[in-house]
Amino acid sequence: MSDFAGMEDLLQDFLQEAGDLLSDVDNKLVDLERTPGDSRLLNDIFRGFHTIKGGAGFLNAGELVKLCHLTENLFDKLRNGEQTLTPELMDTIMAATQGVRNMFGEIAQGRQPDPVPAAVSGSLRAALAAKVAAPVAPAAPVPAREAPAGPDWQLLYEALVGPQDLPLAVTPPGASLATPPPAAAAAPVRSVPSVPPPANAVDAARLQPHFPPQGRRAADRPGAIASAAPAGRRADERAAVRETTIRVDTARLDQVLNLSGEIGLTKNRLTSLRADIIAGRTDADTLQALDQAVSQLDLLVSDLQNSVMKTRMQPIGRLFQKYPRIARDLARQLGKDVELELVGEETEVDKTMIEDLADPLVHLIRNAVDHGVETAEQRHAAGKPVKSVVRLEARQEGDHIVLIIADDGRGMSPEKIRAKAIEKNIIGEEEANTLDDRQSLNLIFLPGFSTMAQASAVSGRGVGMDVVKTNIQKLNGSIEIRSELGKGSVFSISLPLTLAILPVLLVLLGDQPFALPLSMVREILPIDHERMQEVGGKDTLVVRGEILPVIALSRLLGWPQLARPEYGVLMQTAERSFILAVDNFAGRDDAVIKALDDFRPRGVAGVTTLSNGQIVLILDMKELLSDLSAHNDHDARGAPTRALEFLA
Repeated sequence: MSDFAGMEDLLQDFLQEAGDLLSDVDNKLVDLERTPGDSRLLNDIFRGFHTIKGGAGFLNAGELVKLCHLTENLFDKLRNGEQTLTPELMDTIMAATQGVRNMFGEIAQGRQPDPVPAAVSGSLRAALAAKVAAPVAPAAPVPAREAPAGPDWQLLYEALVGPQDLPLAVTPPGASLATPPPAAAAAPVRSVPSVPPPANAVDAARLQPHFPPQGRRAADRPGAIASAAPAGRRADERAAVRETTIRVDTARLDQVLNLSGEIGLTKNRLTSLRADIIAGRTDADTLQALDQAVSQLDLLVSDLQNSVMKTRMQPIGRLFQKYPRIARDLARQLGKDVELELVGEETEVDKTMIEDLADPLVHLIRNAVDHGVETAEQRHAAGKPVKSVVRLEARQEGDHIVLIIADDGRGMSPEKIRAKAIEKNIIGEEEANTLDDRQSLNLIFLPGFSTMAQASAVSGRGVGMDVVKTNIQKLNGSIEIRSELGKGSVFSISLPLTLAILPVLLVLLGDQPFALPLSMVREILPIDHERMQEVGGKDTLVVRGEILPVIALSRLLGWPQLARPEYGVLMQTAERSFILAVDNFAGRDDAVIKALDDFRPRGVAGVTTLSNGQIVLILDMKELLSDLSAHNDHDARGAPTRALEFLA
């Protein structure tokens, strides 16, 4: 049973807004490390912890209240000039914010959070007692929810529980938790001695928050009827549930409502015209009015579809704001001076795509900080600025979103990458000699590839970059690399604006249409069978000097080939380029994808419906090609049934 039974809605609001607030605190901490004396940042961070503490107190999350209270007290000392921000103290603060985020993850699972590790709380208390805080290793992250604005937790808590013994900074009525009062209005919330007391004179009770008994009965406490959680919880049990809520601008919802009303009026007009036609009125005026009504309905439905798609679009800045902290922690761990520059945070991306981009971007940023940029000594010797810059950029280009992860580091050598791939037996020497520089750089996406001589806690095990490529492909996207030795590397990710609508090319096998993702299509060309050559037992064509294999769609599907294909679709995946031989074409379409949840044959990404009502399968070319490879490998033993062969 949940420790917060009966409070699920309030709990959701708290997690969403407190998660956003903590992400903002993380970014401000990174800024504060660059400008330690910035009073505005100190006040903002103080209020961030204070506000989270108020919401946690309302939920009776005692351990979270204690941790926020300790951190809040430390920032009170910092902003009053009684403590100096050092790198070691910043490590302690960062560990505390990670502890808060971990507690969010536990609360999201309906459990009261466990106490923060003793090393973190001990370092916070040592800092409050004016001792030098020992460096604290960051705690393992636990995912936390994020999302929209909610109630003013501080006022709500005080209204129900009454004022606390320790005075709290009160949020003005009507102010949002995410928009605290201006820094100029902030005043110290407690009296702090001008000279810190010695360690043996610290009043431990003063460092602990006080929980007033009034306002709640013991039985009313959310955790009172729940049994204690086992001490040895598995890490995977702490994973937060995938977020299913979305923040939508009310203006966009108003647009959807207005269009729905317009469609209703047009539908009434069509109903009236239908009655006239049934009654025998088929004069020119009636038919013209019908044509106008149908055209208007078509326009309105298109506008409604676009408006609904926009409700799914979210600024990618909500994702970007997590990464400065990640880059900072890793750079400090590696002894590097790195600044993460964010560009294009206002660019909007499909909500589901934002969630699926989180892991690939983490891998790429960590790769840039770990492998891409040099140490301060190496940069100085190379005549570069000591501070390296990693740029994370988003922009819209036509109907695609482009993400850039660039660094000004050492760059990559195609020759060294080829040699490493041969050394690790990932490719053979003969194959390596046929690769150009672009193909050589793409070897880093192969499973098991790493240029590190020895694995470390950060990288070197040959996992990560292959995951990046796989996840980008799942989003119908592509990734490219440009690199120049001594100047840095650029990773470019191209993604569709939305996953709900997929541009497709409709091809025919006999009379049966199939849909191919248009993002994979480079060009359409006729197949000249006289120019076709056999290389290694496979049909090939030379296109602008490039030898490409020709693969019949009928062969991929396991269907009998009734006639020689006359047309080819030059397609490109991350691993290969090839010509798909088809019988004919049926045009281009923007497919509304319908998932096949209960039964999905291999090689099928989904289905769509044409304007004539015909159902068309959207092909998953990666699965079809992998099935073909497996079929070729087992030819000697008899080929297994391939994808869609049962439909032939």
